[in-house]
Amino acid sequence: MVGNTIGLIALALGWRRSIWTWPAQFLSGVILVGAYASAQLSGGVGKQLLVIGVALWGWRLWTNGTQQAQDGSIAVRFATWKERGVLIGGTAVGTLVVGALFSAVPDLSWNPWPDAYIFVGTLAAMVAQARGLVEFWFAWLLVDVVGVPLAFSSGLAFSGLVYVIYLALVLWGMRDWWLRSRIAASQPVMEGAPA
Repeated sequence: MVGNTIGLIALALGWRRSIWTWPAQFLSGVILVGAYASAQLSGGVGKQLLVIGVALWGWRLWTNGTQQAQDGSIAVRFATWKERGVLIGGTAVGTLVVGALFSAVPDLSWNPWPDAYIFVGTLAAMVAQARGLVEFWFAWLLVDVVGVPLAFSSGLAFSGLVYVIYLALVLWGMRDWWLRSRIAASQPVMEGAPA
């Protein structure tokens, strides 16, 4: 519950383009590693370790980033068609690979294909967020479309509720980043500004 709540806070901080989104995602991952380890769910531990790795990478990008908006926050933009192709292709291939792994090793997931889709979609969203891409929100929206019904049908009401709140944050965040990308496109980017 604590890990998922911090995850919500991380998403809200991402909406605000605050660098604190990454330490919050890192902390959420660490707490969830502990929770999964205590429940002896090795698949959950492995997934959260990858999420922690991406959170550290995103934190580094935003800390050392050179594309800052005029207000010192991260500048956001829409992905190029090439970047979209890489995100979509990587997500599709990743889902196939992870789904096959989860199917081959049942201890890693109780619902291999939807779980693989949610896991890889989450990683894709985090990568897009780290790069300041508006598509980050679309990736989260696609994760929620599967995550909400899966959580409720699996009897995980709290997780389902968290995904519903994620959905609301995603819609608000998507609108904000979309509008900011239009503002950013009309303003010069400050090189080397602090995050």
